[in-house]
Amino acid sequence: MTPQKAEELALSVLGWLAASDDMMGVFLGSSGSSIDSVRAQASDPAFLGSVLDFLLMDDGWVTAFCDANSVDYRQPMIARQYLPGGDVPNWT
Repeated sequence: MTPQKAEELALSVLGWLAASDDMMGVFLGSSGSSIDSVRAQASDPAFLGSVLDFLLMDDGWVTAFCDANSVDYRQPMIARQYLPGGDVPNWT
């Protein structure tokens, strides 16, 4: 995984959300975004991190996205670590 691959995966998630009126509505409602702001921010790595954060809130969403896109179930979490705000703290 690289930051560029993580951005590509997050854009795939965004496309998957946009293809479903229900899911896009939930995303817009929970993020406080509008369609216009999503379009404007779609190339911002920090915003793409928030797209992955949203997907990762529900295992069913992760499974549905991964199954629909032939992606390993671990990839969204791995990709999240490569975008701003996604560092996994090391507590040891």
